[in-house]
Amino acid sequence: QVQLVESGGGLVQPGGSLRLSCAGSGFSLEHWAVGWFRQVPGKEREGVAFISSSDESTYYPNSVKGRFTISRDNAKNTVILQMKRLKPEDTAVYFCPASLGAYELWGQGTQVPVSS
Repeated sequence: QVQLVESGGGLVQPGGSLRLSCAGSGFSLEHWAVGWFRQVPGKEREGVAFISSSDESTYYPNSVKGRFTISRDNAKNTVILQMKRLKPEDTAVYFCPASLGAYELWGQGTQVPVSS
C-alpha cells in the first residue's frame, strides 16, 4: 500500500526542539519532492520547508528560516523536519506531501502543540 506517514509530533515547550519524520511506504521517497506544511484551524495552510527531488535544494519561508531544517534519510525512506527554538505560533498539525510529476501523496499529519 502506497502511503506517507508523519510521526514525531507531541507537546513541546517554547524554545524546545522536535524532530518530525515523514516515512514513505510502498514506494521510494528518494526521487520525490517533499514539503512540510502546517495547518491551524481557521488559517491558511502554510508551507514551512521543501526539498527538491533533483539536487536536494531546500527552501524555507522567513517564519522558520534558521530554526527548521529538512533533510532526507534515504536508508530509512524518510524525510526529516528538525525544528528548533519552537514558538507557540508554531503550533499546528504538520503534513508532508510528496510529489512526483502529476502524482501527489498526503499523510494524516502529526500534531505539534507548543505550550508551557
